[in-house]
Amino acid sequence: MKLFEYEAKTILAKYGIPTPKGGLATNVSQAREIATKLKQPFAIKAQVLVAGRGKAGGILFANSVPDAEKAAERLLNTQIKGIRVKSVWIEEKIQIKKELYLGVTIDRVNRSHVAIASAIGGMEIEEIATEAPEKVIKFLINPQHGFHSFHARQIARKIGYSGSQLSTLGKIFESLYRAGMDYDAELIEMNPIVETFDGKFFAADARIIIDDNALFRHQQYKKRLLEGETELTPQELAAIRNDLAYVKLDGNIGVIGNGAGLVMATLDTIQYYGGNPANFLDVGGGATSEKMAAALNIVLSDPKVIALFINILGGITRCDEVARGILKAKEKTGVTKPVVIRLVGTNEEEGKRILTEAGIHVLESMEKAAQKVVEISKQEGEK
Repeated sequence: MKLFEYEAKTILAKYGIPTPKGGLATNVSQAREIATKLKQPFAIKAQVLVAGRGKAGGILFANSVPDAEKAAERLLNTQIKGIRVKSVWIEEKIQIKKELYLGVTIDRVNRSHVAIASAIGGMEIEEIATEAPEKVIKFLINPQHGFHSFHARQIARKIGYSGSQLSTLGKIFESLYRAGMDYDAELIEMNPIVETFDGKFFAADARIIIDDNALFRHQQYKKRLLEGETELTPQELAAIRNDLAYVKLDGNIGVIGNGAGLVMATLDTIQYYGGNPANFLDVGGGATSEKMAAALNIVLSDPKVIALFINILGGITRCDEVARGILKAKEKTGVTKPVVIRLVGTNEEEGKRILTEAGIHVLESMEKAAQKVVEISKQEGEK
């Protein structure tokens, strides 16, 4: 889950990381009230969950309260990369001497967190790595030992700092790591963290992405996510509400299965036979008829889906429960899109009987079912 800039900066401030003074406004009058309490000049930033906000016109500057008010009015309710701006963050503009980058993310190849720093900030770290790879410092963090002050100071020295500035920047980096661990962050970064002309450091921008699997520990953000303040699609939100694992893809064959490995194998098999999956949806083990019905509703609500492949290998998941869920969803949604079902496992015969009596044919082979749904999708696509 991506956090807004103001949420990320609020977290950083809790850990003692300097951030510019500011406030959140959802209307022009709030913007004026906030600006009157801050020192001029101002930075007015659209709060949207997209990258490249500045290049897209989402950050404006103002030298007076009336100008800040106009800038907020200009940004509010406009769109940045297709996302409507519902709020703006107004903060004191920092006089910048130098822009740096500090971040902590996950190195999945090495199965550890990695601290990343660069003497060049204000641009994507991938661009820095391409254009000036020698300027990017990476430090793999031992999961048993963690990231400590001497590690942080070593990195600060490598990007060109010494003396009291080295110590200060090291403490900021260590605090950034602690915040990331406490908030289960897949990514936490300050880009840029800026050095001012008097030698101080401020997080001019901040980004935090929380692991979705850890949201139960961060209920305030999960609540905001479920209320729709997110970049997620309606299908992804519905999946979270129903405790389903769903990922939107770009194809036209809907996929439902039980177990992540089975669903991945289903996607591969569809592609092997020339099809294009529209999604990944795992109903998990022991799926009830209600959960199965919810899964069908989510997948079939995607207008790009022209055929559906349901692949169930019943272990703790009962095939008869799945069958009832399918019929319940079909009755509720009035779905007319073709459905191919592969059903094997616990209570398999009862599940097949329920579906067969409803006029739905069931296959036992995943390969044959994948071939069938690909054939159907191609026929439907030609209509």
